[in-house]
Amino acid sequence: MVIAARCKDADGSGGDVRYCLNWVVVPIIDWQSRTFSRPVILLICFGAIALFPSVLIPSSPFMWIAGMTFGYGYGFMIITTAMSIGMSLPFCIGSAFHSRIHRWLEKWPKKAAFVRLAGEGDWFHQFRAVALLRISPFPYIVFNYASVATNVKYCPYIVGSMAGTIHETLLAIYSGKLVQSLAAATSQGSFLSVDQIIYNGIGFAVAAVSTAAITIYAKKALQKLQAEDELC
Repeated sequence: MVIAARCKDADGSGGDVRYCLNWVVVPIIDWQSRTFSRPVILLICFGAIALFPSVLIPSSPFMWIAGMTFGYGYGFMIITTAMSIGMSLPFCIGSAFHSRIHRWLEKWPKKAAFVRLAGEGDWFHQFRAVALLRISPFPYIVFNYASVATNVKYCPYIVGSMAGTIHETLLAIYSGKLVQSLAAATSQGSFLSVDQIIYNGIGFAVAAVSTAAITIYAKKALQKLQAEDELC
């Protein structure tokens, strides 16, 4: 309630981005930098990204923090390594509950039909189906366990999963760096320069359009793959 009130304009007409950054984002970033060292932030982000998916908790905020703290290079390596563990643990845990997960999927036959594509065909077919499912709007955390109900092998599962989440990782890092740039500028009593606004605006537009295009392509490709399997 306090944050919502402070994030309104003086006339109460709506949200003020600069005010929100000063009152919410900047204090959080400052508290994080004062309280935790980089190695500790690394351990926290890595542990959250690797372990949270196993207990069905989203780990996206920690991807943003990793992007803010370590940038594109190290941030990408940290996130992808932790995500590989975060996708492998549910695969291993779910193997012990194969029959229960299979019965659970039967409650949603349409979604189950897409998931079962991952367990059909040869190595490349499974890799392609997993990658497309990762790109599609199918819930990331749910698929970690749902994939166990298919006959997909671990190798095409993990390789396809990593390939299908590259765009998500880069987008998380980019958005984290963008928020950090805005917070740094507003904390100094200024705002982004015209060049920075143009650069970040173009970057965000390209990222958003690319993500939407990839998602639409993945959805259509999955439907085509399903139609081909039904014909076979």
